[in-house]
Amino acid sequence: MADLVHPARALWWLFEPVHAVTYFSPEGRAAYEAAGLRGSWRGYFAGRAAPLGAVDAPPVTAAFFSFAPSMVERALPDVWSRATPEAALAARTTGAAAALERLLEHVKPEQIERVTDRLERAAAELDCAGRVLAAANAALPRPEGVLGRLWQATTVMREHRGDGHVAALVGAGLDGCEALVVRCSLDVRRDSMQPYRGWTDEEWDAATERLVERGWLTGRGTITECGRIRHQSLEAATDLAAARVWEGCRRAELDRLVEDLRPISAICRTALPPINPIGLPAMAG
Repeated sequence: MADLVHPARALWWLFEPVHAVTYFSPEGRAAYEAAGLRGSWRGYFAGRAAPLGAVDAPPVTAAFFSFAPSMVERALPDVWSRATPEAALAARTTGAAAALERLLEHVKPEQIERVTDRLERAAAELDCAGRVLAAANAALPRPEGVLGRLWQATTVMREHRGDGHVAALVGAGLDGCEALVVRCSLDVRRDSMQPYRGWTDEEWDAATERLVERGWLTGRGTITECGRIRHQSLEAATDLAAARVWEGCRRAELDRLVEDLRPISAICRTALPPINPIGLPAMAG
């Protein structure tokens, strides 16, 4: 892990690709379609929201944060007429485990077991107060099979970090569209983010204008020094909120987790598109 990268962020870079196979693998899509959820966005919204139950759009818009309300409303509550939350949960675990079985075919089973056991222990120790998605996922029954368990553990960990990130964004005074505009001023192309979150050009441009007025961006839409400092502060707050679970770990234990997890993460990373909307940097670890 790089010296200037917070350990909690470096670990996120490693476990996020394991979770993210559910969004991009053919096994994941097939499992959702078999459950009656045709179309990638129906599977996404149903699978990710299912731990909350058959909720309507407003709570999901709030929890997912960066999606345009209109995009969430196209999926919810319609998806629950196609598949129950229980069916969506079963589909997401089945699809993720099948994808990991293919991707990790040549990884030693004992290595997968070690990573799974350590991440499960970490997930069980998380404080989920104020973190709705993390708490809902942490309350789910433990899947059968080591690959389902591995995926579930990474899911709880990443939703915990994501909930903390949303809190940091709110604390920095950003709304969902503004948060994306700031990110695209740094290291992500607008055309690889805006369509995946459903914001119109008018909404995106209005968010840009608000950020210019508040000093985050220049008139050309590039990040200002003030904006960069504010962004670094909210990222530091995200790292701090995610770090507590690792504070009691011995350095040797963390080094072993990184050693075991890094090749698993690298393999899972190959299943993701090079330019993706999930927030990972171009190179992980």
